[in-house]
Amino acid sequence: MAMPLRQTIRVATYLFDQKVIKRRDKFPLIVELEPLYACNLKCEGCGKIQHPAGVLKQRMPVAQAVGAVLESGAPMVSIAGGEPLMHPQIDEIVRQLVERRKYVFLCTNAVLLRKKIHKFKPSPYFAFAVHIDGLRERHDESVAKEGVFDEAVEAIKEAQRRGFRVTTNSTFFNTDTPQTVVEVLNFLNDELKVDEMMISPAYAYEKAPDQEHFLGVEQTRELFKKAFAGGNRRRWRFNHSPLFLDFLEGKADFPCTAWGIPNYSLFGWQRPCYLMADGYVPTYRQLIEETDWEKYGRGKDPRCDNCMAHCGYEPTAVLATMGSLKESLRAARETAGGSRG
Repeated sequence: MAMPLRQTIRVATYLFDQKVIKRRDKFPLIVELEPLYACNLKCEGCGKIQHPAGVLKQRMPVAQAVGAVLESGAPMVSIAGGEPLMHPQIDEIVRQLVERRKYVFLCTNAVLLRKKIHKFKPSPYFAFAVHIDGLRERHDESVAKEGVFDEAVEAIKEAQRRGFRVTTNSTFFNTDTPQTVVEVLNFLNDELKVDEMMISPAYAYEKAPDQEHFLGVEQTRELFKKAFAGGNRRRWRFNHSPLFLDFLEGKADFPCTAWGIPNYSLFGWQRPCYLMADGYVPTYRQLIEETDWEKYGRGKDPRCDNCMAHCGYEPTAVLATMGSLKESLRAARETAGGSRG
């Protein structure tokens, strides 16, 4: 895991305070903030852009976005959408969150990044998280537009040149093979030299245009088991706990902890997670206290049966790591070995 040491210590301290000092059963590790649903691409695996035109025109006010994060108390924020760079005040949202020492990841397809990058300042609390689903042909096919891969690569290089931390997020489908996974992660890790990489099997969004290419549990395990072979897993700079990577390749299994990465969008706090919409509530407290968390997860809700997404299972893996001295030491070794600052 390549998380910077400063961030690792901050998150570990936060978890200790929540679990041991305050004895809370449920608390957020990172908030998924969606200040808009509009996007400049039409990815076939995305269910967010299917909202009515009136909703797609809405933009969340800065005070509302920042207030939701502060209400939750989470130390980290992932700003998604839609395409966040289409929000006219996205730089102000980022600035105010960084000012409050929240670790902010701005998720972007990077089409607008080079045009908007002057609005942001490098900070140890901020990183661009660029979505890359494969090498040129594969990525452009997944976003249904030619030239996006090349633009994303150039945007990453420009951000690095300006001193920004750059991470990537890659989603894999049943059309992927261990070789396509290895190829794109080798490229990101060795050639582009991004700071961290996140990976996730695609989840079957109910409203996604393409319903045929989502991975099942066994397909996911087989795909990552083969891709991680030959020392790749130890070499790649992942932004994941070792136990979550174990989970992806079938070496460990966990229950879903959807409350660990809550979603706040234009409609409010979404339950149970950003992948499923079983209603919205206006406050974080209502989300935690009024959601029947026990009814979700594989074997409980059919919609969850093929889900192995990080939003549900990374928090479980992190908590399991914290509860084990052996796993904590293992995570510390991998953090020290992979960290770049």
